[in-house]
Amino acid sequence: MNARVLRIELKRSAAPWPGLVVLAGSLAVLLLIDGIWWQGDAGWTAQWTSMALWTRYLLSFWWPLVVGLGAVYGLRDSRSRMTELLTTTPLPAWRRAALPAGATALVLASGFGLLVLVGGVQVALGATSYTSLGWLPISLVAALSLVAGAVFGMGLARAVPSALTPPALTVLLLLTTVSLRPSHDEALPSSVAPNRLALLLPATAEPREMLLTLSGSVHLGQTLWLLGLLATGFALLSAATLRARLLAVAPVLAVAAPALLILPATPRDTYVIDKVAATLVCDGPVCVTQANRSHLPELASRGKDALRVLHDALGDKAPNSVREDTRLRALGEERRPSGDTVLVDFDDPLIARATGAELTRLLIAEGLVPNCAPRTPWEGGGQVDIPAQSIAASWALGDHRFTPLQSPDSYAYSQREQTDDEIVWQRLMALPPAEQRSRMAEVHAAALSCTEYTEALAGKATQ
Repeated sequence: MNARVLRIELKRSAAPWPGLVVLAGSLAVLLLIDGIWWQGDAGWTAQWTSMALWTRYLLSFWWPLVVGLGAVYGLRDSRSRMTELLTTTPLPAWRRAALPAGATALVLASGFGLLVLVGGVQVALGATSYTSLGWLPISLVAALSLVAGAVFGMGLARAVPSALTPPALTVLLLLTTVSLRPSHDEALPSSVAPNRLALLLPATAEPREMLLTLSGSVHLGQTLWLLGLLATGFALLSAATLRARLLAVAPVLAVAAPALLILPATPRDTYVIDKVAATLVCDGPVCVTQANRSHLPELASRGKDALRVLHDALGDKAPNSVREDTRLRALGEERRPSGDTVLVDFDDPLIARATGAELTRLLIAEGLVPNCAPRTPWEGGGQVDIPAQSIAASWALGDHRFTPLQSPDSYAYSQREQTDDEIVWQRLMALPPAEQRSRMAEVHAAALSCTEYTEALAGKATQ
């Protein structure tokens, strides 16, 4: 296959379409829609691994479509009614198949590579200072899955030359992929199907936890399975007789058993913690993960100021350290506050945006009234703690006026709620200093145990 023939194939066939669909469709979704993939520390441009996982997640839709487009391409000879004529040429069947398969593979690999390049440039120019090659196998397996899927679709359409083959194949795979794709609702993504069976499909769950990545056995097992699928697709594309078509399924059957044995049986062995990224780096009492090391200089300075204020407010019961919260949680599961440590979640939109004195205020608020309900782009439950945290921070900092942590809006924190909070604030400040401290200690203890503290803050429990 020389360059001239390949150029003609790319110019006059449907070979470029799968790659163009993957590239243009993915960029349209990721860049033009303000979706969840732009938010949190597992956003698609926040870290290298999350970038690779978000592009793998999009295979939920692109992989079935690419297989279907490959099937359309595979029907070319039967549509032109040249199949019998082509078999009379002296060129071996595998060489005739290599041209369309190679052209499709080239465009798909280029299209997906450009998508990864766009994401990689944004990660490299972003805030993270953590670099690792752990994301590379995730993207390489994704590219292989697209090539294998397209060639398999071409081969299947050559074996079953019907106009119904492409849409039937696309719909079947789309339903299967969406049904078996792992869900991110649990602490570790899991599928309703047996884990090994679900891993035969290349799509991953939406990345919600920044420290999770795929294990090495997932890469190895999927690579083996996809190479078998690619070999079967190419054999079907080359086969000219019924016997050859029957023999063409041998590669994928041969690798199915070892691939299933290699693939993990449980979600625990599928999605694993990136231990290097999770390593804690500290500046005195303030620690963050290696992946979020870029936050450390600002957080260390503000964290130490916050710890001094908390010690003045709570005495011996004050936390003595600030640490990034890395515990994996199911969606909606309560956080576990610590009396010794101010836990910082960079998925919290308030924390993620805060700098300077605003960050100090938020750390003090978190230390005094830690929110048990998570406050992340995926979960908005922690909004209910903002009023109490605002009052606590204003009290600890000795403010003369109530300062809310968040400006009132129409959704999470209304103007009416702020007015109510100012009433509670004025009642609190009207108390003698000793009683203010006692009431805040009571609220702090209730927040740590994740029990109701609103009445204690308003003084109703003691009236």
